[in-house]
Amino acid sequence: MAETNVHSFSMKTIDGQSKGLAEFNGKELLIVNVASKCGFTGQYKGLQELYDKYKGRGFEVLGFPANNFMGQEPGTDTEIKEFCSLKFRVTFPMFSKISVKGRDIDPLYQYLTTGSEFSGPIKWNFNKFLVDPSGKVVARYDSATDPMSPKITKDLERILVPSS
Repeated sequence: MAETNVHSFSMKTIDGQSKGLAEFNGKELLIVNVASKCGFTGQYKGLQELYDKYKGRGFEVLGFPANNFMGQEPGTDTEIKEFCSLKFRVTFPMFSKISVKGRDIDPLYQYLTTGSEFSGPIKWNFNKFLVDPSGKVVARYDSATDPMSPKITKDLERILVPSS
C-alpha cells in the first residue's frame, strides 16, 4: 500500500529505537534535514527556539541528519547527538542519519519530495516541511528560511491549538 501521509512511516531515532511517526498524529510537525558542518548549522538554535515556543501547543520539530551535500554530516549518530546536545542544547526529536536524495533516498523523503504539492528535490541541508496534525504536508521552506521567520511562525499559528 502506498503511504498516504507522514504518519505512515516508521523511522529509527538517533538512539537506535524504532518510532512510528503515527505517534505524532494530532501534532503539527516541522521536518528538517540537518547537518552539523553546514553554513546553515546555526539554524539548530532557531529550531530549538521554535520548538520551545510552540511544543506546549502540539508542535514538534523532527531532525533528520543527512550527509548528501558536500559531506557536511560525516559523523555517526552518537557524534551527531553529542554535537546537537552540547553545542545547541537540542531537545526536539532527532533521528538516525538518512539519505534525502539519490538512489538511496529514505522512503520518508521519497514521499516528502514526490507526494504533495510541495514536491521537488532537496537541494541543500535545512529544507523544512510543515506537516499538519493529520500528517499532510502543508508548506515547505528552503534552507535560507530562518526557523523563527514570520513566514514559518505565521503558518504555525494558523494551524496550532490556541495558547491558553
